[in-house]
Amino acid sequence: MLRQVLLSASRSTKVKNFVETAPVTSALVRRFVAGDHAFDAVRATEHLAAQGLYATVDHLGEDTLDPAHAEAACIAYLMLLSRLRDAGLARNAEVSVKLSALGSALPGGTALALRHARNICAAADKAGTTVTLDMEDHTTTDATLETLRALRADYPWVGAVLQASLRRTEADCRDLAGEGSRVRLCKGAYRAPGFAAFTTRADVDLSYVRCLKILMAGAGYPMVATHDPRLVELAGILAARNRRAPGSYEYQMLYGVRPAEQARLAARGERVRIYVPYGDQWYGYLMRRLAERPANLAFFLRSVAGRH
Repeated sequence: MLRQVLLSASRSTKVKNFVETAPVTSALVRRFVAGDHAFDAVRATEHLAAQGLYATVDHLGEDTLDPAHAEAACIAYLMLLSRLRDAGLARNAEVSVKLSALGSALPGGTALALRHARNICAAADKAGTTVTLDMEDHTTTDATLETLRALRADYPWVGAVLQASLRRTEADCRDLAGEGSRVRLCKGAYRAPGFAAFTTRADVDLSYVRCLKILMAGAGYPMVATHDPRLVELAGILAARNRRAPGSYEYQMLYGVRPAEQARLAARGERVRIYVPYGDQWYGYLMRRLAERPANLAFFLRSVAGRH
């Protein structure tokens, strides 16, 4: 119930105005967001690289309804990739892109977002790194996968994201488990109706396990996006069972969440990539992080009460 309330709040203008102006919010934002600018993201990536960690960097912003904003988002990614290349960090960092930030929700937006995404992929290719297409609301899944297929015709390394919370994802995993296919499997942080998604945490977890088994047994490159200790352990077991060599899969975790576990896995010789968001459009991202883990909400409430 609390999760649904928070996900609903992520689209509420009134709650957004309150959270963005609350004096204590900045401390919470700093915990989960690298900063407002590209140099903040580069600095965070450099810090992670020094710890043996990789990064996937997200310029925050979604549900764009202005072509100029979509153009600006594309330019921001081009600048980010240039700065990562110039800092010698392209081997340590890729970028994550939401198609709705590139204008997919606009009239004729599918073609517009694809054009922007192609430009970003071309810049990533030049920089020597990769791009992953973030998955969003369940109503956009087919369009996102269609764009993925179009991009992979020229850039086969473009990564996909699949959400275990959706009932369709097991079949999508089978479709995307082929040679060289990079697939990030996450639980999912968007609200969806019962006909499209599992509605209990236990069912989502079981779906994640089924999907992870498919990806680990496949010929692709699984990206295990979870902070759940049970699923982290299971991923290692499945990797060993399928005789996967180190570097043929990776773990992914969020910036500011379980940093000790990130370090532990890296010290064990695992490849660990951290999702690093930056930019001033952080509200929707923050609310989904609060919805995912009660501990994150507790941190916020302690801040409001002046005890943190």
